[in-house]
Amino acid sequence: MQITFLGTSAGVPTRSRNVSCVALRLPQRGEVWLFDCGEGTQHQLLRSQLNISQITRIFITHLHGDHLFGLLGLLATCGMSGHSQGIEVYGPRGLEQYVRECGELTQTRYSYPVPVRTVEAGEIFEDGEFSVSCAPLKHRLPSFAYRVTEKDRPGSFDLEKARAAGIPAGPLYGRLKRGERVTLPDGRKFDGADFSGPTETGRSVVYCTDTIYCQSAVELARGADVLIHEATFTRDDEHLAQRSLHSTAAMAARVAVEAGAGQLIITHFSPRYAEGNAIEPGELLREARSVFPRTEMARDFMSIEVPRHQPPES
Repeated sequence: MQITFLGTSAGVPTRSRNVSCVALRLPQRGEVWLFDCGEGTQHQLLRSQLNISQITRIFITHLHGDHLFGLLGLLATCGMSGHSQGIEVYGPRGLEQYVRECGELTQTRYSYPVPVRTVEAGEIFEDGEFSVSCAPLKHRLPSFAYRVTEKDRPGSFDLEKARAAGIPAGPLYGRLKRGERVTLPDGRKFDGADFSGPTETGRSVVYCTDTIYCQSAVELARGADVLIHEATFTRDDEHLAQRSLHSTAAMAARVAVEAGAGQLIITHFSPRYAEGNAIEPGELLREARSVFPRTEMARDFMSIEVPRHQPPES
């Protein structure tokens, strides 16, 4: 699982930061999932190492333009680029109407399926490898945070041990890899667990924006390996955060502490903190680290591999 930030500015783009979008690359299945899709996202994708043809799911947090205005352009480009596997779009009530009416007004035709699914709190997607759940946030429009959880996987199969035991190659290896018990024609019995390394614990990523501090964000982020949380303002501008229902860097760090997250990455920064201004971006990072030391500051095109961490015992 690899996270790439494609837009880290709040409200409007700047020379160095585009508006909101985060990509989650899942190399084991050749897919890319997007979280929010601000204006210019498809241009950011072209400048990144990501493959636009691998996008299969897009999760929209809320219907403010800096999180949404790039969606229709990206969907149209995917259609004209021969994207054939379909893209599922998830988001709050009203998103389906937005996509449908924009398509009708512009006579945009998709050459692939584009189902739009309205989300409610709880699990919204699950297959054999991943699940996605969401929780409501506290913002001026209905807004949702998303959590992606990778399911545990069996450890590596010890091929040499199986050969040394005289187990014939073929379907029996597949059964042992899945942890099953097998019986050979000569009566010998083997347990798949004896041929596998330690179980690989699944990882989890939480994407949380736009919101002021709220308990539902803490609960969704409980024990997450990586929490991506908006940090629009500094503590000195908390009155602006309260008025607009956005978070300060300290609020984001508080969520990480209370959730027991492994790492916090702050994003969605107000352009007022540009380099050379009275308060520079580094102040947001210092503020967050004073509360939660394992904090990093996102920048456009920054990529990280999602690490595994051991949540503290309660």
